[in-house]
Amino acid sequence: MQTKLITDREITYDGRQLSPHWIYRQFDLLGDAAVGFIGPCNVDLSEMVDIEDVKAQSPIYSPRMLHVIAEFFANELHTTVYCQRLLIVTAKELLERMTERPITRKGDDLYLPRADGSPGKLSVSIATASATSTLIHTGFNVETEGTPVPTIGLAELGVEPAAFGEELLRRYAEEVEDIWLARCKVRAVN
Repeated sequence: MQTKLITDREITYDGRQLSPHWIYRQFDLLGDAAVGFIGPCNVDLSEMVDIEDVKAQSPIYSPRMLHVIAEFFANELHTTVYCQRLLIVTAKELLERMTERPITRKGDDLYLPRADGSPGKLSVSIATASATSTLIHTGFNVETEGTPVPTIGLAELGVEPAAFGEELLRRYAEEVEDIWLARCKVRAVN
């Protein structure tokens, strides 16, 4: 799996990046790949793929996030949801090591206590399918002013987003590759 962290510019995530071959068209990574970038998140209901959020009229907004887009060409959606959860668990482990704070995972979301003790949502995530591939978007709040739900951000945790993103992409790619090798090294049984 190829990875790349984009650090030369900020990119606003508006939902249109969750499309087949966006990674290849933008960053020349052909095949299974994941890219990270920092920028605002502003997804209108018309661009959302999470029908539950659309029905609840819950658009997604954050003034600044670390985004990860991943694309797989041999996965079905069910398998990609597993890959999405693997990304979230990898992020949880890494953040717990970096912050020495316990993080709660509920499905594909991460939460930490805010200054007032209430739970703050750190991440958003979705997996979907296109005609040619399956895709994941995960965003980790960096800053939280104006978010529509109680949130917490990497800045509040003292985590530098680019360093976290670089290490997260590296660890995630290693996990995906290791799973592939584990699949390839076994013989069939009768």
